[in-house]
Amino acid sequence: MAIDIFPVSNPREKHQFIRLPWKIYRGNPYWVPPLLIDQKKMFSRKHCPFFEHSEVEFFLARRDDKILGRIAAIKNNNHLKVYNDGVGFFGFFETVNDQEIAHALLNRAGEWLKVRGLKAIRGPENYSQNETAGLLIDAFDKPPVIEMTYNPPYYVELIESAGFRERMKLFAYAIEGANEIPERLAQVVESIRQNADFIVRQVNMKRVDEEVEKIKSVYNAAWSENWGAVPFTDNEIKKLKGDLISIVIPDLCFIAEINGEAVGTSITVPDFNEVLIKLKNGRLLPIGIFKLLWYRRKISGVRTIIMGVKKEQRHKGIDIVFYYETFKNGLRLGFHKGEMSWILENNIPMRQALDKIYGTRIYKTYCLYEKDL
Repeated sequence: MAIDIFPVSNPREKHQFIRLPWKIYRGNPYWVPPLLIDQKKMFSRKHCPFFEHSEVEFFLARRDDKILGRIAAIKNNNHLKVYNDGVGFFGFFETVNDQEIAHALLNRAGEWLKVRGLKAIRGPENYSQNETAGLLIDAFDKPPVIEMTYNPPYYVELIESAGFRERMKLFAYAIEGANEIPERLAQVVESIRQNADFIVRQVNMKRVDEEVEKIKSVYNAAWSENWGAVPFTDNEIKKLKGDLISIVIPDLCFIAEINGEAVGTSITVPDFNEVLIKLKNGRLLPIGIFKLLWYRRKISGVRTIIMGVKKEQRHKGIDIVFYYETFKNGLRLGFHKGEMSWILENNIPMRQALDKIYGTRIYKTYCLYEKDL
């Protein structure tokens, strides 16, 4: 039967869009189901701040009265303001292993973007690089950590066979089985601190709004030269604060300052995916909340989700001090593995810094793909 690609236009279809991954990943032990309450907010034009400045259309694929795929076509106006490159995006791509359906979804997203004057389509980005992004292209036998993507291996072939080419790789670095601070790291930090004109301190949760503003100023400055990066809006940073406030541990979150000015930041959070993977239906009620409270005490890993230093201060070793303080406090708190992700393949300074830490290695690779329209 023919494939019908149609836009989501009512609550029932939105529910089908949200719930499709449970069909795609049924029986996959590595997939981590998202919380349904978070998904409803993410796809709400009323509650998600991305819709304040950009356009999105959600599509479903139907054949023989069965929903078999989904995709979002994304016109990120903030990206276009920064780069003026005519690039649109696709995201939230999920499909059964069927080339015809995958190509129909990708083509429909491309058509939607082309009508709006865009020249290329890139993805997956859900909605931008400030959220989750990248297609996993290896390490399919490992579950994702918090706020990282996961997909079946066959997505690679489906996207590449539709004419997409690799545009940029994103790397995830890992430390596993850590029991002590690497001696090399401790020695380097001691040397850096002998002549340092900066301080590294923990985030003060009693002044969280003020601290978030400092983190935002560093993020938007430090990432301004990163390929594909766009600045956070005020409401996007407010949403991020709301998402993280209940899970952050101040001992793992730092700000670097020179004469009171924030010049760097590092935010590491517990890997709550170790808990969510136990909640297969994505619901906290009726018993999910009890599982969450029980398993959160057993979390063994962390993810560094933000680390950056303003350009003019990058030669001072601030990032190395961030690694050291995170390593030290993480071990004290009982965490013995961590992921630093994601890092652009062309971010050589950051990758070189990670190479200096004993036991750090690239263990997952993601990819952003692009195709001319």
